[in-house]
Amino acid sequence: MKVREGESIPEWVMESVSPERMRTMAALLRDPNPIHWDRDAVDALPLGLGKRTINQGPLGLSYMVNMLHEWAGPGCIRRLVMRFPQVVLDGERVTARGEITGLREVDGQQLAECNVRLEHDERGVLLEGTATVAVPA
Repeated sequence: MKVREGESIPEWVMESVSPERMRTMAALLRDPNPIHWDRDAVDALPLGLGKRTINQGPLGLSYMVNMLHEWAGPGCIRRLVMRFPQVVLDGERVTARGEITGLREVDGQQLAECNVRLEHDERGVLLEGTATVAVPA
């Protein structure tokens, strides 16, 4: 695959963040925090989010991983560092986006340094960070 610095990574879209997946993830992680499965618990917080459950960080991060895997293939991620400036809410349509900021070769393998983010059309950037991705030849 030929890539260039400044190129965009193809977007990956989650049409609707699933509250059922949040509930399942809470059970798998043994996460007792009701904000991931109880809309009334979220509504009771002074955050102004209404009755919408809050996605776990690993689920939001997985949307970025999906984008990178679809672009460069499974196992391509060498490093991923994320910040979580906003929460992801159930029912939201979110889009993972990224750009190549640099290229280098290590041991015969081309690595792309990338800026990545998860965006909501109205609320802006929800997650942001950097990734190092092995680009297939």
